[in-house]
Amino acid sequence: MKPVQTVNEERAGLLYGIGAYGMWGLVPLFWPLLRPAGAVEILAHRMVWSLAFVGLALLAVRRWDWVGDLVRSPRKLGLITIAAAVITVNWGLYIWSVNTGHVVEASLGYFINPLVTIALGVLVLQERLRPAQWAAVGVGFAAVLVLAIGYGQLPWISLTLAFSFAVYGLVKKKVNLGGLESLAAETAVQFLPALGYLIWLGTRGDLAFGSHGAGHTALLAATGIVTAVPLVCFGAAAIRVPLSTLGLLQYLAPTFQFLLGILYFHEEMPPERWAGFSLVWLALILLTWDALRTARRSRAAMEAARREASALAETTKATPATEDPTRTAL
Repeated sequence: MKPVQTVNEERAGLLYGIGAYGMWGLVPLFWPLLRPAGAVEILAHRMVWSLAFVGLALLAVRRWDWVGDLVRSPRKLGLITIAAAVITVNWGLYIWSVNTGHVVEASLGYFINPLVTIALGVLVLQERLRPAQWAAVGVGFAAVLVLAIGYGQLPWISLTLAFSFAVYGLVKKKVNLGGLESLAAETAVQFLPALGYLIWLGTRGDLAFGSHGAGHTALLAATGIVTAVPLVCFGAAAIRVPLSTLGLLQYLAPTFQFLLGILYFHEEMPPERWAGFSLVWLALILLTWDALRTARRSRAAMEAARREASALAETTKATPATEDPTRTAL
């Protein structure tokens, strides 16, 4: 039986995880509020204000020792720059998708993302897949074909979002920085180009910031909070709940996005799109079943090893020590 403190920690972690993925799932409601600002201006504000918010958070918790290690590591700096470039593409395309009526297609990208992550693990990290994982990847590939036939072209929004976020995750895995620290480093790379773009818009008279009332200005500044708060919650969840639980929670965000696209934004769902989504969901069911089965087997193996070690220790303790036969009697 787990200690009460451990149970409370896991419950708190579950709430943090639901909060993180829930906020990511409901964020399509936020981006339209920022009109008439364009997607690129919103993206630039997101970069600038995220750095400001994360900087204040780091000042509050006094975590700056990682900066020196990062600056002294050209490899890590290069990886952070790649991560910043890839997440720029992801953020920008996602904002544009929501504000141009492609919420459902954007949600598909995040449903596909786990499959793309697995494929990258095979291609880049030379990981070996279990049969169920191969089946899931195959079904996911079939889903993309069905959607491509239905659209008359590849679902490029979904694929770009899925691949960019998968590459981002791969790079972050290699950098191995905490959530706040990583976001601070990435937005530091993005800051000057983003600020330069906003200044350029201002010189042309096309800057929406400050031109549509205090409320609109505050909402643009709030992009930093909208970016950072879910990430902080995610970091709090990651250290409190098992990875298998976190893996299940990740489907909350695209599910909320999908439901918003249909029920709130009233986007069309023709039969071929339903067929493609159904195949993607089937692939995710296969992945989830395999992950839960593997986690259960791992826990059982660890428990058996623990019991065996405990029994061996008890046996050793109960057995009387024998005299070393090599000793010579005096």
